[in-house]
Amino acid sequence: MRNQLKTVKEIAKLTGITIRTLHYYDEIGLLKPSDVSEAGYRLYNKNDITIIQEILFLKEIGFELKQIKEIVNNPSFDEKTELKKQKEILILKKKRIENLIKLVDDKLECNCSLSFSEFDESHIIAKQKEYHKEVLQRWKNTDSYREFESNHSKSNNQFTDLDKKSKEIFGKIAEYMNYPPSDKRVQGLISLWQDYITQNHYNCTNQMLECLSLMYVEDKRFKAYFNNLGDNLAHYIGDAIKFYCQVQGI
Repeated sequence: MRNQLKTVKEIAKLTGITIRTLHYYDEIGLLKPSDVSEAGYRLYNKNDITIIQEILFLKEIGFELKQIKEIVNNPSFDEKTELKKQKEILILKKKRIENLIKLVDDKLECNCSLSFSEFDESHIIAKQKEYHKEVLQRWKNTDSYREFESNHSKSNNQFTDLDKKSKEIFGKIAEYMNYPPSDKRVQGLISLWQDYITQNHYNCTNQMLECLSLMYVEDKRFKAYFNNLGDNLAHYIGDAIKFYCQVQGI
């Protein structure tokens, strides 16, 4: 059986992923090798290679590693269903590239018509957002989400009954909305909010925090609560959390 396993070096050559990246995937729990040799070398089987291909597909359509980890590790993950979704986005990207190539050809033929529609990515972004919503729906079936719901379903006014500390954090974020979400003060408040959730409700990982940011924007109850504190605050918090998680590099 071991002769069917591949080393990190062989996997790197096969997939184009660097050895350092494969080590990093192992460290963050995204892709752990199925076996380790007596000398301590990582060994990958056919299933591992399949997962690598899925990781590359998901990266291609715009998912970050922390999101990919959530997708491939979800018990409800269905490879065929995911591939169909990925194909839809790839077809949109293909069409955009073909239009850009045609635009370049027109310019080479001295066509001076100024056109910018070929640069539009809104339809691709819309499809990606649709896909992200489906990821959120899958998260809602996890133990972590059920734990969250259990801690926040004691009353119909759960979002208006947030404790003083929560309101203080969100109110402070609202005060900085004239600054970009990447502002150090805003990022400090996002970190404070993450710590607060962990200390008072459940372990809020960066991955969990980003899932929450999606819900803050998509869930009408959350959205209404935040926007009552500041105009369009829900989206602002979502962007701030996204930047925070990107900086974390997961």
